[in-house]
Amino acid sequence: DDESLRKWKEQLLGGVDVNSIEEAQEPDVKIMSLTISSEGRPDLVLPIPESGNVKGLWFTLKEGSHYRLRFSVKVSNDIVCGLKYTNTVWKSGIKVDSSKQMLGTFSPQAEPYTHEMDEETTPSGVFARGTYSARTKFIDDDKKCYLEINYTFDIQKDWAK
Repeated sequence: DDESLRKWKEQLLGGVDVNSIEEAQEPDVKIMSLTISSEGRPDLVLPIPESGNVKGLWFTLKEGSHYRLRFSVKVSNDIVCGLKYTNTVWKSGIKVDSSKQMLGTFSPQAEPYTHEMDEETTPSGVFARGTYSARTKFIDDDKKCYLEINYTFDIQKDWAK
């Protein structure tokens, strides 16, 4: 009914037939993969657990290393507005890092979207080494959570063998 809303959706949907999308359907967002990239190392593609809880250690990073996170996200049914990535990290029960990044607004399409985060550096030094626990979430503007993962990872003096 709202002409400006219809035009905005057509612009976001691009080549998708607007009439094929039912108004009542909620957007469906599936995180297809999470990848950690570090120069000079093979990409570390992390399997996404069905339950949202990773059993045991999920990955190991080298202290002081530079890395980027890359997400592959598939959107279907309807436009997802304001998809955000949040990550909180604890060491020995104390929150040591919290980050939030807006990924954007996405229209449904057959191919997954890929989003690469800015480069980050792992902490270094004897006190930085050890096991960390973390929680990652993908949430939209309506506060709908599409994925919540609880996991542990290590920061060590060198890369895992």
